[in-house]
Amino acid sequence: MSVDDATVRKIARLARIAVDDAQLPVLAGELNGILGWIEQLGEVDTKGVAPMTAVIPNHLAWRSDVVTDGDVQTRVLANAPDATSGFFAVPKVIE
Repeated sequence: MSVDDATVRKIARLARIAVDDAQLPVLAGELNGILGWIEQLGEVDTKGVAPMTAVIPNHLAWRSDVVTDGDVQTRVLANAPDATSGFFAVPKVIE
C-alpha cells in the first residue's frame, strides 16, 4: 500500500490537523515507511506462537471475598456536617 499527498491531506482533514502543502510529501514518506514496517511484520511466521498480552506471565492473586473492614458507619458519619437516619444529609437542590 502506498500513501500519496491526497491521502495525507484527507487523513489530516479527518484528524483535524492543519498540514501545509509543503509538508505533504514528507508526511507521505513517513507514513509509507510505517506501512512498510507493518508489511514486514505481516511476513513473520507466527504459527505455533501462543497469543499473549504481556511479555512476562502475569497472574492476579485471588483473595477471599470477605468483608474486612465493615461496620464503620458511625465513624464515617462523624465527619459529616449533617447526618440523618444513618445517611449524609444534604440540602435540597431541586424544587
